[in-house]
Amino acid sequence: MSADRTRLMTVHSARSPGGALHAVRRRIGARLPVDVLATHYPDRHGQVLVNVDLHRSADKALRQAAAILGQRPQEVLRQRVTAALARDAQERARHLEIRLESLLADHTPEEVLACVAGFLHNHRRA
Repeated sequence: MSADRTRLMTVHSARSPGGALHAVRRRIGARLPVDVLATHYPDRHGQVLVNVDLHRSADKALRQAAAILGQRPQEVLRQRVTAALARDAQERARHLEIRLESLLADHTPEEVLACVAGFLHNHRRA
């Protein structure tokens, strides 16, 4: 996926998903401005593998942080991405709660629940 959210899917044979990502990065990295490569399906541990092309300064900062923490750069990046995703999920949940509070100021919980149920039922059919 690129910064402009353009997506490209490819299939590449390799001994491992990580090896496939690395090979794809080598083959198209110089030809296309790809920021992130990811596996489409989770591995046997339920993880989606990601290959990130970091700017030199970001790579240097990541390596320094890893050295200070006594960890591998990949592990530090994994922890930071996981934490960022968790923060985003919490922020989205809080935003939804605020909207629900606004709805509940003018409607009963039963009205909101019935409306949501009807909306989701109709949305699934579409």
